[in-house]
Amino acid sequence: MQLEGKIAVVTGGGKGIGRGIVDRFIEEGAWTAIVQRRDLDPELLDHPKVVSLHADLSDPSSVPNVIESAVNQLGGIDILVNNAGVMFERSVSEITVEEWDMMIALNLRAPLFLTQAVLPFMRQGGGGSIINIGSIEGLGANPDHAAYCASKAGVHGLTRALAVDLGRDNIRCNAIAPGWISSELSETYLESMPAPAAAREALNRLHPVGRPGQSTEVGDLAVFLASDRSSFITGETIVIDGGRTTQLSQPY
Repeated sequence: MQLEGKIAVVTGGGKGIGRGIVDRFIEEGAWTAIVQRRDLDPELLDHPKVVSLHADLSDPSSVPNVIESAVNQLGGIDILVNNAGVMFERSVSEITVEEWDMMIALNLRAPLFLTQAVLPFMRQGGGGSIINIGSIEGLGANPDHAAYCASKAGVHGLTRALAVDLGRDNIRCNAIAPGWISSELSETYLESMPAPAAAREALNRLHPVGRPGQSTEVGDLAVFLASDRSSFITGETIVIDGGRTTQLSQPY
């Protein structure tokens, strides 16, 4: 097992991409603390290698306490996955200061201060791996996603800066930039289309591999970045999108 005996903290690990990462971490032997506002489903809540911690990560004052609680229950921290985030669509002419601040607080500010909170424990343990979940929208943009794109581009920049600052402590930091990853939310969105089958076919055509990704495929990459097998990789943003951003659009 690649993560046997490792201790991980995963924010927003109960659903979607976070759940795929948690499932793979558990399979690879990691003890995992999941930090989020919502309750976990019984399968995770009752798992012997999972600890559930409640926190509103948009509130910076909650961060030190939740990390301290994870350390007290599991004995340390080797891996931090900054996955929790929010996304909504709003045009540039309509977005409010409050909406902008909420997006930045959860998507960009929380990863920085979670990193700050885990540093003493990673240093004490001789190092660690920090994985930030960015997005292909930190590299490109969809309509009405100005705040989301800005926050994820910030995550990618923060990743590089953390890698530079923390390398001397044997702490690596990398980002994963997922494309379209199937989830309950994305399935609901597709089914809401006037012609769901046509929408699904068009979505598949966006990807050279012929389909969207699965959360556990993001989890596979997270396992590699968390493990000692990636010990010479830091400061990178790795796109996982089935080739979507590589494929040029055709004029017909």
